[in-house]
Order: sequence, then C-alpha cells, then structure tokens
Amino acid sequence: MESVNPATGETIETYEEDDTAAVEAAIERAADAFADLRERPLADREQLLAAVAEELRANTDEYAELMTAEMGKPISQARGEVEKCAWVCDHYAEYAGSYLDDQRYPSPPGVNARTSYEPLGPVLAVMPWNYPFWQVFRFAAPALAAGNVGLLKHAPEVPGVARAIERVFDRAGAPEGTLQSLLIGVDPIHETILPDDRVAAATVTGSTRAGQAVAASAGEQLKKTVLELGGSDPFIILEDADVEAAAETAVQARLQNTGQSCIAAKRLLVHEAVYDEFLEAFLAGVDEMVMGDPTDSETDLGPLVSERHRDGLHEQVTASAAAGATVERGGEVPDRPGAFYPPTVLTDVPEGCPVDAEETFGPAAAVYAVSDADAAIAKANATEYGLGASVWTTDRERGREIGDRIEAGNVFVNELVKSDPRVPFGGIKGSGYGRELAAAGIREFLNRKTVWIQ
Repeated sequence: MESVNPATGETIETYEEDDTAAVEAAIERAADAFADLRERPLADREQLLAAVAEELRANTDEYAELMTAEMGKPISQARGEVEKCAWVCDHYAEYAGSYLDDQRYPSPPGVNARTSYEPLGPVLAVMPWNYPFWQVFRFAAPALAAGNVGLLKHAPEVPGVARAIERVFDRAGAPEGTLQSLLIGVDPIHETILPDDRVAAATVTGSTRAGQAVAASAGEQLKKTVLELGGSDPFIILEDADVEAAAETAVQARLQNTGQSCIAAKRLLVHEAVYDEFLEAFLAGVDEMVMGDPTDSETDLGPLVSERHRDGLHEQVTASAAAGATVERGGEVPDRPGAFYPPTVLTDVPEGCPVDAEETFGPAAAVYAVSDADAAIAKANATEYGLGASVWTTDRERGREIGDRIEAGNVFVNELVKSDPRVPFGGIKGSGYGRELAAAGIREFLNRKTVWIQ
C-alpha cells in the first residue's frame, strides 16, 4: 500500500500488506485480549479510555499532521478531529457505567427480572479515509468501554493513520491486541476474518456498496453488523428562516472537510420566497473560502483525497451541466499539482442528473427552489439515502413537525448535521442501520441478556 500526499501527488511511504499468517496472528491476539478485557472491572476500561484521551491531546500535532499529509485535511480541521476523538473517549470514561447498568422490569412478587449487557468479542471495523481518526474512535471508544476489542481494516489511502491509531492505544497502555490495524485488501474480510468463529461482529463506515458486501458476508455467519453508509443530505430553508444564519451555516455544512463527508449538506432546498436572498448570501460565503496548502492554518479547502476521487466528482458536475444544470461557481479542474477542486455551486438542477441522484463526495452543492414545505419534504425524501437532514425556520415547533416527516436517522433544526458523543448517530434506507454513540452505540455490540430470578 502506498501513502500518497494528495496536495502534491508525492509518495510518502510504502507499506507491505499483511499476509494470511499476520491476519491469523492478529485474530489470535484479539481473542486473547478479549478474554482479558471482558473480565476487568469497568473502572479499568474507563481508566484506559482516559489514558487514550490524554495521549491524543499530548500528541495532537503528530496525529493531525499525519492526517493532513495522507488525505489532505486542512490542518486546523485535523487538530479539531484529534480533539473530538479525545472527547468521545472522555465521554465513555464518564458515562459507560450508567449506559451498562442492568435494566430492571416490573415483575411478579418474588421475581427479579432484568437485562444485563455483556460484550460479544472481537469486532471487525471497516473504516473510511475521510475522517480517518474520528470514524475509528467513534466505534472504538464505546466498543472498548463495553469490553470488546477491535480489528481495524482502514482505507488503503491512510495506512499511516491506521498504524498511528494502533500506536495510540499502545502508548496509552492498552493490553496487547486491544485495537489492531490490519493492512489488507477486501478479500481477507470475506475469506478469513468474518468466517472465523473468534470474530463476533462487524461495523462499516463507508459506501453503500461496501456496507452491502460486508453485511452479506456477516449475514452468512449470523454475525451482527452496524452500517453507517453514504448520504445525500437535504438542507431545507423555509420562508421564515433566518436566511443569513442559514446561508453561513450552509457553507460550512457543504464544504467542511473539503466536502468529503457523508453528512454534508449536499442538496440545498430553498423556499422560493427567500431563494434569491439565500443564493446571494450562500455564493458570497463560498467566494470567501480559501483553497490551498492544507498545512496552512488559514486554508479552508484542501485537496480531495486523490486525483481519482477528484476526477469522479468532476464527471458528476460536467454531466449535470450537460443535462441542463447551471454552474454558478467552480466546475473546472484547476491547473495546479494535486487533487484540488474548487467549491462548486449548481442551480437549475434537473431531476435525475448525477448531482441530484447520486452522492457527491466533494465540494459541490446543488441548490433548488421549492414552492412550499411539502415540496421540500418530498424532495428531501426523494433519495435512496436517509442519513441526515437540516431544517431552518424561526418556528421551532414547525421545524420539529417537518423533521418528523423526513426519512432520515438524524434531523437538526437550525443547525448543521453532526455526530456528537451524547446522542445516537446513524441512518436508514441506503444509509445503513444501527447506531453509534451515546447509550445506543455502546449497546450495539453487546449481548442483552434477560435474567429472571425466582
């Protein structure tokens, strides 16, 4: 595997893939670590997460600079990602006990009925490159707090990050095998890891196609899966919205992480009464975004993760323009080294063109005028995805009612969609199933055992 700097195209380092013997040894270590970790007091696991958080904060620059080098994340955002990973560790170090408490039920006289939560075992985590630390820690913190262990199959674009995450746990004093990275392709997932009886479950963050493949293999083995997949999130601006605040937030919601986010605001659905006002403010905000060297703290937009991904996005934009969409900003590959693509805004977007019907994973926004709230809801739901949605209105109760009609796992009113350790996160439809974070996240990879004592 090659680690390539997408800002320059230069190879950073080359890694040897793990062979069958290395994978087998990792599974064996994971099984041994699980046997150890599950028997430890919860307080020990909480202390481990606190130590992991301390390690992340102590070496923020090291980990952030690695992210920036391997996938082009602007350095200020990379530092923020490391801190968010420390936060999720802090959260479960504080709240795991209450999340894992036995649940008791009304029962007849002389009976004590309850549910206890017990860890399942080693969990395979198939993770993406776009938030290369956060996506892993979003799984790992609750899983380890519960007594499980992890086998990380990270994206091939970020092998250095994969190894660095393993070092984080080693430096924090985790038992050997608690969180291991495997530098492997796709085949070992289906041929070696999931069929192994010692591997209990799998979680995937990535494309719908990747989730389907892992779920199919896990299903053959009757193993639990959690899937957090793609999205084409709507961002609805109603006629009574604070248009200035909505436009300012929409710029961040679409362009954060250079637009490479499953929960980015990809389709902006604007009430026709405020459409012109919103579009003017949104374009002004887009024009202020600085695209450039991701190691510069003033940079807002770095390169995409690779030229292949950049070219795929450009094909979606050009095909949509050919179908009749108007390119208001961007839409051209810049004449410079690296996988850069300018912030791109399309209007008059015809139904069924790529930026309308497909997930766009980069800095391209589709803006629509809608006649009323019902039209906005219908358009919001007209997608195979169902991850997140944002609704903007000064009437909070109206926002809640509209949110109730949107087919998504997460609805945010007067805020961009985000993942937060304190609340569950996940999708429906083509965006997957299961939940991460909060109490729901820690309980996904647990045996919920009913205990009836007469």
